[in-house]
Amino acid sequence: MARPFHLPNPLSMSNQRIKTPCVGLCSTVYGDHVCRGCKRFHHEVVNWNLYNEEEKRAVWRRLEILLVQVMAAKLEVFDPACLRQQLEQRQVRFVPEQSHYCWAYQLIARGSRMINRLDAYGVVLLPEFRDWALPDLREAIDREFFLLSEAHYERYIAPRFLIEGVESRV
Repeated sequence: MARPFHLPNPLSMSNQRIKTPCVGLCSTVYGDHVCRGCKRFHHEVVNWNLYNEEEKRAVWRRLEILLVQVMAAKLEVFDPACLRQQLEQRQVRFVPEQSHYCWAYQLIARGSRMINRLDAYGVVLLPEFRDWALPDLREAIDREFFLLSEAHYERYIAPRFLIEGVESRV
């Protein structure tokens, strides 16, 4: 049974300057089409500073949708207010306008080795993941997020570049 989750209106970020999704682990410099760190496409990493706010928001939105898909399949955020309070108290960086499932990702990404009771943060693992160690779950989430981003690139972006390359040679 699918669990509902909140995806905020991308316009809710409209009054803020859009920052980069970069996490400092760029793999596009080594030839990856999708960055293993932030999951952006190579051309988005290269052109980020040339993008206008609407283009940046579109990238953030795609990343959020993919990450929420991965996270909602593994855990439930049953108390978003508690999660937010814990993140703020522990000074874990997160984007308040994003889904609370993205907040849970930031919590697990930054604290997987230190968290003993996830429920104290307003989050509970789904039954099939309750026996997983959080560092292992974090790696699985990151790997699935990357594979989903890579599949999105292969399905929607790569064919366009192939067609544009053929058309320019004709």
